[in-house]
Amino acid sequence: MLVLLNGAPGVGKLTVGRELSSLLEARLLDVHTVYNLSFALTEFKSEAFFKTIRSIWALADELISELPVDETIVFTETLAAGSPWAEETWARYERLAKERGPLCSIHLSCSLDENSRRISSIGRSDKRKPQDPEYARSWHERDRPLMGYDTERLLTLETTNLSARQAAQSIRKWIYSEILS
Repeated sequence: MLVLLNGAPGVGKLTVGRELSSLLEARLLDVHTVYNLSFALTEFKSEAFFKTIRSIWALADELISELPVDETIVFTETLAAGSPWAEETWARYERLAKERGPLCSIHLSCSLDENSRRISSIGRSDKRKPQDPEYARSWHERDRPLMGYDTERLLTLETTNLSARQAAQSIRKWIYSEILS
């Protein structure tokens, strides 16, 4: 099974992903694991940047194909509808799902105040993550739907008042009751 945690920057995807991976005994592949090599060695959004990401995807997908089919993988992403890059990325997840079983899309969100607090938290810059509360505000104002909003296996989870552990437990409960039942 593939579990995709999708949401705006700063909503807590990686923090929830760590908890969820532990609960599901799954592997975690955070979007910044993929992007940070591109950020470090190429100009942001240049052709070389996207080429590097595609190369990393190819390697990751090859390694994923070698894992046992019953091994769950948790991914984190920020994919909003209306972007050709988001559509290409979403298509990659759909291809992986055809090979490995169901794709469960989890849309994480939180209030703007909480998102602003989270995005400016200490430690985000170490992972090359956005830290500007105005960036969170711009995501809320754009209000574009996240990719996968029309998928068969979708959970929308508002996390403003949830700890990462509580959010992960809610996702696990949904997976066991709706997907694995």
